[in-house]
Amino acid sequence: MKKLIFALALGFSLSGFAQESTTSTPVRKYSVATNPFWSNWFFQGGLEWNAWYSAAEHGNGLARSPFKSFRSNPGIGLAVGKWFTPELGLRTKLQGIWGKTVDPSRFGKDLSSPNKYWILSEQIMLNLNNLICGYDEDRVWNFIPFVGGGLGHSMSHGTYSMGLNVGAQSLWKLNDKLGIYVEAGWHRYENGIDGSNDFSRGKRGWDSHTNNLYAELGVNVNLGKSNWEKTPDIDAINALHQSELDALNSQLNDANAENDRLKKLLAEQKEVEQPAPVKEYVTTPVSVFFNIGKNKVANRRDLVSVEQIAKYAKDNDAKVLVEGYADSATGSAELNNRLSQERAEAVAAELEKLGVPSGNIMTKGHGGVSDLSPVSYNRRATVQISE
Repeated sequence: MKKLIFALALGFSLSGFAQESTTSTPVRKYSVATNPFWSNWFFQGGLEWNAWYSAAEHGNGLARSPFKSFRSNPGIGLAVGKWFTPELGLRTKLQGIWGKTVDPSRFGKDLSSPNKYWILSEQIMLNLNNLICGYDEDRVWNFIPFVGGGLGHSMSHGTYSMGLNVGAQSLWKLNDKLGIYVEAGWHRYENGIDGSNDFSRGKRGWDSHTNNLYAELGVNVNLGKSNWEKTPDIDAINALHQSELDALNSQLNDANAENDRLKKLLAEQKEVEQPAPVKEYVTTPVSVFFNIGKNKVANRRDLVSVEQIAKYAKDNDAKVLVEGYADSATGSAELNNRLSQERAEAVAAELEKLGVPSGNIMTKGHGGVSDLSPVSYNRRATVQISE
């Protein structure tokens, strides 16, 4: 029964040590827990600069710059989307409103005319930082390419067209709710969305369709929960538990060795018919043992011999020397120095309870030692009459 109580106490002690030494649960780098549907939504709004290119320009020797006044105009972009995982998301984006149709055959020297339009796209977004490096909720910058398709409408010319788009976004996180982004993209639509009706040139390559290039600067607002909880690494947790179990088995082995020592000591005490002469305490130290990392006496039976020394010290007004030790196999040197002194002072307190004046008791801590085997025998304090 005593062994069982000792093992349970040791188990609770080890459990507390494990909790102090383990600061966080091991997690998997590329795996997170699924969030509820209303988590990880976002809204984006920004200002654009867009430029239209079409087959009507082919063969006219026009400059290709997207900043030429005859083909570019400002615009706006609005989007709402959701991240289904840290790597994969979807968004619906609306863009417009001001564009320019470039068609020298229709507009002559003016080259272009206003073309009010809107483009509605559904896009797949891929966060490369989370895909390659794993999710990190403290990451500030993310690179997000996207691809999609949608419908465009020229309000100025009353035409509709289907098209595809591709682009990339650079997103900087300001906090869990707010970020800023820079985005660039390319829409490739069927001819007619820009109002141009000259399709006789450029039937292949770049000029075979109507193109819209844009650059956008905007604000990203996260709606609802925006972070992800990483899933625990079961293999790492099992390994940690196994190491704790091994440590517990080692402590139990020490406890069994201590029980065997106490049994032997008790048997030897039964064989002694009379108390040993008092003079034996003058030259022979008496040991009091402690559990690992503790400064309380492990077993009160160790104090039986201490009582004899206390009686001699009181009767003869003798000085008593108490020396504390720790085992050097565990703990730091600083911890062992403090622990050895505390063990010496704990035994000194027992002597005072037995009537020895505090002025007749001297204590000294020796830190960690490896004098005895098994290692548990080094966790002790010795008591003797000081000559």
